[in-house]
Amino acid sequence: MDTKLDPSRDDLPLMANTSHMLVRHYTLDLDVDVESHVIEGTTVLFLEDENSLKKRTRSTQETCQLEAEEACRLRTPEPCRVPMTSARSFSCKVGCSDFATFGKGEKDPSAKDGNHDNQEQASGISSSKYCCDTEHHGREDFLLVLDCCDLSVLKVEEVDVAAVPGIEKLTRSPKLTGVCEELRNEIVGELVTLPAHHWREQLDYYALCSRAPGCGELFFDTDAWSLRIRKTGAQTAMDFPHAIRIWYKTKPEGQSVTWTSDQSGRPCVYTMGSPINNRALFPCQEPPVAMSTWQATVRAAASFVVLMSGENSAKPTPLREGCLSWHYYVTMPMPASTFTVAVGCWTEIKPETCSSNDLATAGPLPPSATDLSPHIIFLSQSTLTGWSLCGTRLCHEIAHSWFGLAIGARDWTEEWLSEGFATHLEDIIWAEAQQLSPHEAQEQQELRACLRWHRLQDELQNSPEEMQVLRPSKEKTGHVSDSGASVVRHGLNPDKMFMQVHYLKGYFLLRFLARRLGDEAYFSFLRKFVYTFHGQLILSQNFLQMLLENIPEENRLELSVENIFQDWLESSGIPKLLQQERRRRAGAECALARRVGTEVAKWTRANRRPRRRKRGEQEDVFEKLLPDQLVLLLEHLLEEKTLRPRTLQSLQRTYCLHEQDAEVRHRWCELIIKHKFTEAYEQVERFLQEDQAMGVYLYGELMVSEDARQQQLARRCFELAKEQMDRFSAQVVAEMLF
Repeated sequence: MDTKLDPSRDDLPLMANTSHMLVRHYTLDLDVDVESHVIEGTTVLFLEDENSLKKRTRSTQETCQLEAEEACRLRTPEPCRVPMTSARSFSCKVGCSDFATFGKGEKDPSAKDGNHDNQEQASGISSSKYCCDTEHHGREDFLLVLDCCDLSVLKVEEVDVAAVPGIEKLTRSPKLTGVCEELRNEIVGELVTLPAHHWREQLDYYALCSRAPGCGELFFDTDAWSLRIRKTGAQTAMDFPHAIRIWYKTKPEGQSVTWTSDQSGRPCVYTMGSPINNRALFPCQEPPVAMSTWQATVRAAASFVVLMSGENSAKPTPLREGCLSWHYYVTMPMPASTFTVAVGCWTEIKPETCSSNDLATAGPLPPSATDLSPHIIFLSQSTLTGWSLCGTRLCHEIAHSWFGLAIGARDWTEEWLSEGFATHLEDIIWAEAQQLSPHEAQEQQELRACLRWHRLQDELQNSPEEMQVLRPSKEKTGHVSDSGASVVRHGLNPDKMFMQVHYLKGYFLLRFLARRLGDEAYFSFLRKFVYTFHGQLILSQNFLQMLLENIPEENRLELSVENIFQDWLESSGIPKLLQQERRRRAGAECALARRVGTEVAKWTRANRRPRRRKRGEQEDVFEKLLPDQLVLLLEHLLEEKTLRPRTLQSLQRTYCLHEQDAEVRHRWCELIIKHKFTEAYEQVERFLQEDQAMGVYLYGELMVSEDARQQQLARRCFELAKEQMDRFSAQVVAEMLF
């Protein structure tokens, strides 16, 4: 696979050879130096080779078969219950498909900007150019390939797990009396497969093993996207050490780590990972199949609070003077991209009127599934200015607990399986959180559908056709190379992070299917789907096939997986069925949308009216509107060719637009720019400074206008904000301006 990819244009490579070995657990021991912008320490990887995985899979399949036969014999009417305490105890469905479904070379049964250089390495026993040993009967040594970028790898060594006191009770081979590779690998094999109810004991053993001495350094080599490790004479994955320790440090320019300042000017750092995930935070396996548990000890200055996406609420432990240590862990296997750390002078606020559980249990899915919350959610300050905007964003992220974490996409190009579901569910959860009546909920959801329809049309008019396709690899979706390596289509395109096609087209597809099945039947099906595929990776056909089986024949109306693929997932533009539905509903909007239409008519009349009204002519009285209604109102007014300054003044005064949430203010700034409403330019500047992520589009509008004053405003704001912007946002804006 070509590793010299252009990060402004090409796909994101997933280099790890997961078909041969999988990381089952990471133990990280890290120091955060906020002053030097470096995170340094070690990570110990506990591995399982493909032969061990296949043996365990066969054993699980036999157990599943026996359980199924017993259930049939007893005619048990209830479905299999998936344990929620830890996904390490595979359900029959998970265990049977774990490696067999996603293994080496198998087919789906249902179908340089300079920041990516890893050459600056401490030499150790590594080589700047890797060379395989071939003296062992002409065979090359096995290579463990990890995803790695913007890291200085200092040393890699095998860990002598056999030196841990009491570890011998994990072994099952009394004939092995001496310490050897086979014994160490057997110990790790037993450790990574301990039953779920031994999770605490397992974490303790992981910690002890991670502190065990090294028993030999390993050769390693890096390129722009990967770390490759070998041991002389270990020619297969089964022979390769199953516990290795990597000494490394991050680079200040690493794209997985954001060093910035909080609103008070105090330094902080956080790791959201996207768009290259966490490979610039620690060497890891990025392909979706590589799900693992982890535990981490992080040390930082005593003035800082360390937060992580762990299951526990960590309490700091004092170390040397001025330093605290924090420990977090996760016992549910998840992709390495979900590992997150945030270090800063954070303040804990406990609202008295609302708790996270109020939202987490509000959805249509079973409350027991709330055990899968992602543990930490990042919210832009832009979302905090309005209750509605903040609430819907929170509900969206909570929905990812099911779609994105509990159930993941087997191929990350099928982003709609996560974002489309979360967008569709956010409305349901938000309505429940507000305790709306069924009619009120329906009205609110219809209004939001109208907003999304406008947004989708605009997005499709202003984006390349190849980036509008939800399943771009078609029948090759989910396929990987023999080693397990693959790519994420358009994963390194800076424009992709600002696109919402996967959110919006996915949302409208699910809305369409829910209407065809009926809401009550659809959400009943969704519960069943979550239980069935809990802890697994899926493709689009897994969902669609199961759904269609639940739609009565008379309601399918020629619906099929193939038709949905062709019209919704594998084509650019607006799906034909969606176009037909919107045409049928034209003029039959919900009451909330009709009220907006009435207000739009008032404003267009007011805009055409001469400054001096005729005698006896009554002045229009404008109604109070909800935030979503205001967004729709402003979108309609953006379609007007000309709005007079007095109309814009009246708009601002009537709705106090400068005090509204970020979604409303963004549309208002668009109107200001379009109509060169100079007296409100200050509000545009404020938006670009305080709402940086949402303001990227406005830079383009300012430059396209070819107005010297607007272009000067854009460049001035960018100079003030670029140091606080994430790299991809800054790159996109810089391309617009210069």
